[in-house]
Amino acid sequence: MQIVYDKRMKLGIIGLVIAFSGFAITGVLAQKTVPSPSPPRLPLNQVFQGESKFFAIIAKAERENWRSLPLGERTMRVAREMVGTPYVNFTLEVDDRIESPVANLKGMDCWTYYENSLALARMLHYKPGPYKPTDLLHMVEIERYRNGSCNGNYLSRMHHLEEVFHDNQRRGYATNITSRIPGAVRIRREIREMTVQWKSYRYLRSNPSLIEPMSKIEAQVSKLPVYHIPKSNVRAAENFLQNGDVCAITTHGPGGYTSHVGLIQRIKNRAYFAHATSDHDKGRMTLIDKPITDYLNASAKHAGIIICRPSDIPPSPLWQRNVAKQ
Repeated sequence: MQIVYDKRMKLGIIGLVIAFSGFAITGVLAQKTVPSPSPPRLPLNQVFQGESKFFAIIAKAERENWRSLPLGERTMRVAREMVGTPYVNFTLEVDDRIESPVANLKGMDCWTYYENSLALARMLHYKPGPYKPTDLLHMVEIERYRNGSCNGNYLSRMHHLEEVFHDNQRRGYATNITSRIPGAVRIRREIREMTVQWKSYRYLRSNPSLIEPMSKIEAQVSKLPVYHIPKSNVRAAENFLQNGDVCAITTHGPGGYTSHVGLIQRIKNRAYFAHATSDHDKGRMTLIDKPITDYLNASAKHAGIIICRPSDIPPSPLWQRNVAKQ
């Protein structure tokens, strides 16, 4: 059984080289077909937590017809329902070797807070109910994995926001609007965090053969054209931000582009930052924080922001069947 899996991993790594051959392509492309969900590789109770929260949000969404709202508004309705969720690290590290889409609504970090909110919002538009946890996992897979598909290999997951934004834009599922906002500037970094600190990552620690291909991925991420809005320009840029925009916080350090991520919530003509924070003085939880400009100015380590605007994905053919039945 282990030998079979190792062969699949090698094939997956070869596939990564092929996938990256077109990595430098930029610009928004037509929406690609939504890939089917990957086959289950781990038990559902291992990859999904928070069933009661999931169904409570769906029930409210159906009562209030969130489906009719634009994606950004829909995303923030979901995000607000998740405010107060405890901050928890490493919620995706559920196995030593087998990679699978994971969703935990009981505990989130900054990345999974935005992902879970967006995934559930997209799910409402993508297919008709009744909804199951596997439907949410499918939406998470589309956002989190290269080309929207998990092949069971840890390296099929995108581990850097810069690649997530690039890959989703390439598939027509998002637009990185940063370079279009007045005051944006290009930045360059040499990404080596996961390669150098591989012992901090469960999957890499359990399978060191992944370190070399991970270094190739990080080298490709380093070459992506990345723009940010320096925090001195963010107050003026707030006027261009919308509900549900994914907002990544950039850093000054040479080894990485971003250190944090959240969502934008418009309140009284200001762009507030909704995120999951590990700060004890903020309760170590998900919250709607202060305006993004004020958030950035509160710490010298924050350099600026990157803004990616997600899109709905093409609707499922299940909608046609649903209408036919009625």
